[in-house]
Amino acid sequence: MKRAVSISIGSSKRNKAVEVTLLGEKVSIERIGTDGDMEAAALKYKELDGTVDAFGVGGADLGAIVDGKWYALHSVTPMVRYVKKTPLVDGGGLKNTLENKAPAFLDEKIGDYINSRGRKVLVTLGVDRWGLSKAFADAGYETIYGDLMFGLDIPIAIHKISQLKTVAALMMPIAGRLPFAWIYPTGEKQEKRTPKWGKYYAWATVIAGDCHYIKRFMPDDLTGKVIVTNTTTPEDVAQFKKAGVKYLVTTTPVLEGRSFGTNMMEAALVALSGKGRALTWPELTEMLDKLGFEPQLQELN
Repeated sequence: MKRAVSISIGSSKRNKAVEVTLLGEKVSIERIGTDGDMEAAALKYKELDGTVDAFGVGGADLGAIVDGKWYALHSVTPMVRYVKKTPLVDGGGLKNTLENKAPAFLDEKIGDYINSRGRKVLVTLGVDRWGLSKAFADAGYETIYGDLMFGLDIPIAIHKISQLKTVAALMMPIAGRLPFAWIYPTGEKQEKRTPKWGKYYAWATVIAGDCHYIKRFMPDDLTGKVIVTNTTTPEDVAQFKKAGVKYLVTTTPVLEGRSFGTNMMEAALVALSGKGRALTWPELTEMLDKLGFEPQLQELN
């Protein structure tokens, strides 16, 4: 059986292992969290290197691709320094293939609902999800990208995709050198919620992006909102339901009650392919089409 393992610096409370059948072949997919400890993650990669078919980098990105330009997150690189044999992916491929489909999927499934409330989207961190950010802009949404607010605590909203590109070019070389914990919640911090930026949550019809960022600052009341995210646990879904969220869309498939991160699903596809390397975007697109993967819609209220 093919085996894909995501080693995450996120909370170990979100650990999960499942066996799935993809294109007629069984694949074991497993997530192992190290509660914010990058060195523990590095040692786990070292232990498993060469014994599994693909690794996912969880709870962190190796970098971000913005309009075709790669910006490395240098603070994350030491975590994967021992990986020599097993192919390694951080989910960037799926973020730029599978996630692009989300706005068209929304139009197909709940277009009337969204149009009745206004085509307005808050993307918590646009540089992290360039494919999704651009797809919403291309689909005619009014956009707010929360990169400066959610990532760096600077109270400035970005309104246009062109501005996001400029901000990325200016800020990513600096942000890429910061300690990762400064720009993204790790370990136990993932469980903390401090409501902030409430007027932007209130303005938006759709709130899209990383689940931890959405939850980290979300207000108590999200009545009627549409959430577009990934990596949801049953607890996350319950939290969104309690807040009054109308629809939850996960960009990765729900397996045994939760959706895994893009890094985990991309690692599963790399393992399944048997190529022993990361897949190109066209190869990923071809596999996704064969599998029939598309976003999942849950009506919560």
